[in-house]
Amino acid sequence: MDRAEKAALVSTLNEAWKDTGVIVVAHYAGMTVAQMTEFRKRVKEAGGSVKVAKNRLAKLALKDTDSEGIADLLKGQTCLAYSEDPIIAAKISVKYAKENEKLVILGGAMGKTKLDANAVKALADLPSLDELRAKIIGLVQAPATKIARILKEPGAKLARVVQAKSAQAATSA
Repeated sequence: MDRAEKAALVSTLNEAWKDTGVIVVAHYAGMTVAQMTEFRKRVKEAGGSVKVAKNRLAKLALKDTDSEGIADLLKGQTCLAYSEDPIIAAKISVKYAKENEKLVILGGAMGKTKLDANAVKALADLPSLDELRAKIIGLVQAPATKIARILKEPGAKLARVVQAKSAQAATSA
C-alpha cells in the first residue's frame, strides 16, 4: 500500500467512524478466513461493518472523532466492528465471540464514552433501536385498544341480553 492509498484509507475510516453509534474492538488472532468472513457477513447483514487495518492507520483514523479514546486498545491483531445503531455492532460481536472463542472483545466506544469488555457485553444485552420502537408503538396502541373495547362492551352486553330474552321466549312458547 503506497502513501496515497494509506491517506485515502485513513480519511475514509475517519469519515465512517465520525457517524458511528458504537465501535467494538476485538482480537481475532487464530481465526480462519472463513470465520472472519462469516463474522463480517453477520455484522453487514445487521447494518454494520467490520474493518481490519494496521493499528497505526486505525489510530490516525480515530483522531478527531468521538471515539479516539479507544486508540490504546489497538495492540496486536485487532478488528473494529462499527454501526450507526448503538447496539448492533456490540450485539453481533458478543454473540459471535460466544460461538468462536478466538474472537476476544477488548472494549469499544459509544460516542465519547469508552467501554471495557464488560460494558460492551452489557450493551449487547440491550434491545436494538427497532425493538425499542416496536415496544413503544405497542405501549401507545394498548390504551386505544382498551378504550375501543370499553366503548364497544355496553352494546355487546345489550345484544347478549336481547338474544337471551328471545331464546327464553322461544323456549317458553
